[in-house]
Amino acid sequence: MSFVIAGLEPAPFAHLFGLSDQALAERQAVRMIADAKPGFPCRVTLEDAEPGEAVLLVNHEHLPVETPYRSAHAIFVREGAGEPARFAGVIPEQLSSRLLSVRAFDGAGMMTDADVIEGTDLEALIARFFADATVAYLHVHNARRGCFAARVDRAS
Repeated sequence: MSFVIAGLEPAPFAHLFGLSDQALAERQAVRMIADAKPGFPCRVTLEDAEPGEAVLLVNHEHLPVETPYRSAHAIFVREGAGEPARFAGVIPEQLSSRLLSVRAFDGAGMMTDADVIEGTDLEALIARFFADATVAYLHVHNARRGCFAARVDRAS
């Protein structure tokens, strides 16, 4: 099964880039400096920030559906992140190196299946979930902290 994993568009976060810490706090965001790698996974570039690099910790509604599964959580975005990453048929290292919770959703935003796996097993799980024709997309979360990591779509 062909699939695409894409980073988030940076536009919804761009207004936060360069703001003072106080201005960020007023917007419920926090600037942090990466002090380890891995540890600060950017949801735009789908790469871990390098030590010393600034990231913004923000709340992001990753599942804006009109169902009980509507969901938001904290994520990291590299300050100044540009073009979103796009991985066609390839699992980014940021995902393959972590314990993941993967959730399958149908077109109406209802969860149809879920599993917790090592990231090295993600490609096989994508194939298994997408073998079900009712599955429209997958959401991948970091299992330990629970934060949204990426969306997986069928390749067109």
